[in-house]
Amino acid sequence: MRGPHNIWRLIRTGATLERTGAMGVVLEAFEAPKPLRILARTLVWPFRWIGIKGDPNMPPVVRALTALGPAYIKFGQVLSTRPDVVGSEMATQLRVLQDRLPPFSVAEAKAAIESELGVAPDEIFSEFSEPVAAASIAQVHKAKLADTGEVVAVKVLRPGIERAFRKDVDAFYFAADFIEFVAPFSRRLRPHDVIEHFDGVVTGELDLRLESASASEFASNTVNDAGFQVPTIKWDHSARRVMTMSWAEGAAMGDNDALRAAGHDLHALGARVLQLFLSHALRDGYFHADMHQGNLKVAANGDIIAYDFGIMGHIDEYTRRVYAEILFGFIQRDYKRVAEVHFEAGYVPADQDVDEFARALRAVGEPIFGMDATQISMGRLLNYLFEVTERFGMETRTELILLQRTMVVVEGVARSLDPSVNIWDVAKPVVGDYIRDSVGPKALARDLWKTAQVLSRFGPRLPGLVESALIKQISEEPEPRRRIWPIVASSMVLGAGLGIGAVYLAVTLL
Repeated sequence: MRGPHNIWRLIRTGATLERTGAMGVVLEAFEAPKPLRILARTLVWPFRWIGIKGDPNMPPVVRALTALGPAYIKFGQVLSTRPDVVGSEMATQLRVLQDRLPPFSVAEAKAAIESELGVAPDEIFSEFSEPVAAASIAQVHKAKLADTGEVVAVKVLRPGIERAFRKDVDAFYFAADFIEFVAPFSRRLRPHDVIEHFDGVVTGELDLRLESASASEFASNTVNDAGFQVPTIKWDHSARRVMTMSWAEGAAMGDNDALRAAGHDLHALGARVLQLFLSHALRDGYFHADMHQGNLKVAANGDIIAYDFGIMGHIDEYTRRVYAEILFGFIQRDYKRVAEVHFEAGYVPADQDVDEFARALRAVGEPIFGMDATQISMGRLLNYLFEVTERFGMETRTELILLQRTMVVVEGVARSLDPSVNIWDVAKPVVGDYIRDSVGPKALARDLWKTAQVLSRFGPRLPGLVESALIKQISEEPEPRRRIWPIVASSMVLGAGLGIGAVYLAVTLL
């Protein structure tokens, strides 16, 4: 319930950060101004005693986030891929949140499997290991199928995770609504919609049947991608709280020493991670939206193996084209075109000045070129971008939240492999290929063909639709003759347009 009782949850969050020693570390990592640090510590300190103590053997920030629950752990997972924002030491500490959290017992896991599948686990698996990875929402066991001897991974949701996550998300909703109420200027960023989007994503992650379907679709889309693998789902042994898939054997993406020892080229791996993500997002409009090191392995042959498909992103074809044009404009340093695309897509209000917006974008983009990634402070860059969006009245695009967030995560993964990887240089060939295929005569021909196919399905109904529109116009208009011709003319233009489109399509294809 999103009531005032959530104030207690939020106060306890601050108190936990203070009690575990994480408050000072977080403020220092984000280079908060000294007055803000003093104010934050002063306000929270009286409530310190109500904070959750956590595990004193853990580093302060990991200790606090683990104590606070799964939603906070998810936030920590994102930060673990951003050493340029939180520092390399904290980023290393936060990687513990990805797949090395305290596990629950094998007995509880087997009980969940039997409850979900209706069969004793010993009848399905001839071997069943202790947890090999434990994350915020589920843990994974290595097992062997009794009937085939195949080695598989069995993912099982944590007991009571649904209720625990609901508590956190309800507190986030309360905080978002409170911020919108006391700070009306924040409504431009639509904090409530952002939390609602996050809620929907994680709710889907709590149903492993949906994750199984996502993995299956993702595997189908990427089957021909060189250097990339997706495990196969075992549908007979999967359900809402249990998912079984083929075992992914390889070195962890976050273990650079092991990757070097295996002879892998870390720079090439970093570039491939970025290019694969962009290819999936632009080509398919369906991408892995949780691509941190804990969800990636590198096979002996150098293939990147992705798993954990609880969070997947989807963007429609029009949005993909807009996103690609914006990226390509930055790569080409054509800031005027980037600005125009923002206006054409409705991302910036029409009453703003396109030339002024282009100059603001130039101030964002120019520092990137001529530098390697180690010279760029992504923290300062993101702060400046926020100032630009606020200045020009841009609203938060909830449909792009996962895309933007994953872009940051994937870049962080690439830079953890090789700090010199530059996202713009790596992105150029992928985005350029997409632009050539999706913007131009061939793309127009495909669009016209799709439009003709849609209209053909409504062909038998078109005369009736036109007749209904005419009758409605005649009945509502005092002088019907004067107003009927625009509708007739529109119908003629539509017919002519379809004819021209068909001719153009035929010429293009032939």
